[in-house]
Amino acid sequence: MSDTVIINEVGLRDGLQNQPVTVDTDTKARLARLLVDAGVRYLEPVSFVSPKAIPQMADAAALTPRLPADEGLHYTALVPNLKGYQLARDAGYRTVALVLSTTDTFNQRNLNMSLEQAAASCESIIAAARKDAVATRTYISGAFACPYDGPVPVSLPQQLTERMFAAGSDEVAIADTIGAGNPKQMKDIMTPLIREYGAEKFFVHLHDTRGLAAAMAWEAADLGVRRFDASVGGLGGCPFAPGATGNMATEDLVYLLESCGLKTGVDIQGLRDVVALAAEATQRPLGGRILEWMASQEKRGKTPCLW
Repeated sequence: MSDTVIINEVGLRDGLQNQPVTVDTDTKARLARLLVDAGVRYLEPVSFVSPKAIPQMADAAALTPRLPADEGLHYTALVPNLKGYQLARDAGYRTVALVLSTTDTFNQRNLNMSLEQAAASCESIIAAARKDAVATRTYISGAFACPYDGPVPVSLPQQLTERMFAAGSDEVAIADTIGAGNPKQMKDIMTPLIREYGAEKFFVHLHDTRGLAAAMAWEAADLGVRRFDASVGGLGGCPFAPGATGNMATEDLVYLLESCGLKTGVDIQGLRDVVALAAEATQRPLGGRILEWMASQEKRGKTPCLW
């Protein structure tokens, strides 16, 4: 089991998509630069969606060429349908993220499709991407609970995962979109999937609505998962999922994993500059718990000892 963890920074996309204050393209490019300077190597900066539905993502095509081009960077674009996929492909993205929610209601609100229609759409996108040599990661959204219909059985995200792998998806992300899950559910969902496909095929995407994201992240890591989404400063929340608050803060995830002996390559001190700019841009206070603790130590004249 590797001790190296990939953290996929989704703050620029999932973090900003439902912010009431519009963040301009220049600022997004500066945030991306600061994230890369802090050691982040995987980023999901844009989604190719209708600007009427998600105005904050209207500059996806304009932002893309302004992203850092350092060697070893990996960018993903979220695509809701085949048209979005084609736009992402033409913009140069070599990895795309697809979304498949666990219930009819959530798929209707998110994609204006039924569950079966959304699954078929994902299969079509995966087929097109395979022809274009574009990698796919399919998100099983609402894997622990639907924001409209409540808890979902463990078997449902498992079945959808199996279907997406059968269609040719390169990876699957198990997403607690509204932060309603718990560590036992994580274990119950992931254990048979990891046994069947291997932990290296999975990402985990967590929101911290009820304060259990860290516990769930560690449960996933203990099972062997080494790929996680996170959002700097805890930015986030799905515009189609009532009650969904921010993603697990990147800095808190880095602290959790590094303090337990895993390696992320991300510098928490560097993330402080990103959080400061993101807070200024969104006009709201941001920052994970580890940053609050660091600030409290510094106020007392102490140098925070992280590990």
